[in-house]
Amino acid sequence: MRAVIYDEFAKLPTIEEVPDPNPEGHGVVLRVKATGLCRSDWHGWMGHDPDIKLPHVPGHEIAGVVEAVGKNVAKWKIGDRVTLPFVCGCGDCPQCMSGNHQVCDNQFQPGFTHWGSFAEFVAVNYADINLVAVPTEIDYVTAASLGCRFVTSFRAIVAQGKVSAGQWVAIHGCGGVGLSAIMIANALGANVVAIDITDEKLELARSVGANATLNARESIDVVESVRSITNGGAHVSIDALGSPVTCFNSIANLRKRGKHVQVGLMLADHSHPVVPMDKVIANELEIVGSHGIQAYKYSSLLEMINSGKLHPQKLIGKMISLDESAEELSNMNNFSGTGITVINRF
Repeated sequence: MRAVIYDEFAKLPTIEEVPDPNPEGHGVVLRVKATGLCRSDWHGWMGHDPDIKLPHVPGHEIAGVVEAVGKNVAKWKIGDRVTLPFVCGCGDCPQCMSGNHQVCDNQFQPGFTHWGSFAEFVAVNYADINLVAVPTEIDYVTAASLGCRFVTSFRAIVAQGKVSAGQWVAIHGCGGVGLSAIMIANALGANVVAIDITDEKLELARSVGANATLNARESIDVVESVRSITNGGAHVSIDALGSPVTCFNSIANLRKRGKHVQVGLMLADHSHPVVPMDKVIANELEIVGSHGIQAYKYSSLLEMINSGKLHPQKLIGKMISLDESAEELSNMNNFSGTGITVINRF
């Protein structure tokens, strides 16, 4: 099969012919129909993830068709249209037994712990636990765009943030995660303030549900501006980018007893950011992380898409070929373009 592969971190990947994967007894092989290009892939390529062993094939936002089935798989057959969360559970550890596959002790992550989906085929382990059927009403590109950013935002807003109608929600960073969070919070009836450094992304943020926008590059005090717009601070605030600045601002712009949800990855030099702990204590703030979603939790998300309450296809910025993906990956830290990029030609 053709695959994007790198044998050195931060070195431009190449496209090569590599052996086709075979399924484990509990796994399947998917023919990849579409796969998203995510900033997490860039972090992996830069060497920020200790699970990655070289040489490596990136890619973790996957939609495809079951091509081969392991002997112990009971729920899936060749030809099924499927997707999966970027964190897959083993089904047996204490975390999985409590229903929290997203923090599985033995988690399987295509594109990180194993070779990923920037390829014609990808092997997926623990298929009965982790695969999600894709309704025929949802095309492969849209299904792939859900894979990391949209479903992660869905859990961050719904399960971790517990956002409700009428609340003010601040979203720091209007990339794929942030735009997804804006759309979801708006669908729940919340009021959204979107913060970014480019007017183009802020315009897109308004089009998917932001009530107010702030350009953080225009020498404004982001924290005070959010507090002013929201009449005292956000009820819930999301760091959708993952930087010391956005993390600090997201916590500091909360009203008393507000909640900060950290979604953007904080890796390498950003692993230990400064936190306004004085405000956390005095104002009884909550700080929670959000790491993926369980496969069995997709049903409510898919119902909201099918009912027309959510429109993830509006967040797709462009579609590219596998041949274009290596350069796109290497340029991700430039934050150019808007929306989600999806590979759909192999």
